[in-house]
Amino acid sequence: MAVRELRYFGDPVLKSVADPVTRFDKATEALVTDLLDTVEGPGRAGLAAPQIGVGLRAFSYHVEDQVGYVLNPELVELSEETHEIDEGCLSVPELWFATRRAKRAVVRGVDLRNEPVTVHGEGLMAQCLQHEADHLDGILYLDRLAANRKREALREARQRDWFWRR
Repeated sequence: MAVRELRYFGDPVLKSVADPVTRFDKATEALVTDLLDTVEGPGRAGLAAPQIGVGLRAFSYHVEDQVGYVLNPELVELSEETHEIDEGCLSVPELWFATRRAKRAVVRGVDLRNEPVTVHGEGLMAQCLQHEADHLDGILYLDRLAANRKREALREARQRDWFWRR
């Protein structure tokens, strides 16, 4: 289908809780195709539907040799073992901050046929699953930063040309 235009920090759709996917039709298939096409760009690991302006619970991923999507994903397992890892976001370009994430994660959801899907991840894939699931709940990785880092990150983001202003 198409590589879709990204939404940037400040856009209200990124802070809204996405609605569940309830229709498994051609429109949903087109959304999944667009998510997969858009995540294919260089330096991209994951993409949630709100990042392209669609308020539905869907995301795509392209981490190393794993490419796919999940509809109505839920984080069902996170390891107790965590680490701080540099994190960035397509909706907050050019800014990277150390973010605490679980080292392992499991997401369950469905595919386009409404059949169950489970995705397991460690390292970068675990980070991606957590990051994209957060997007669907209106959470940006900046929200997960320690207070002093968050203030710095928000200040930097608001000074960027891409920052969404009303």
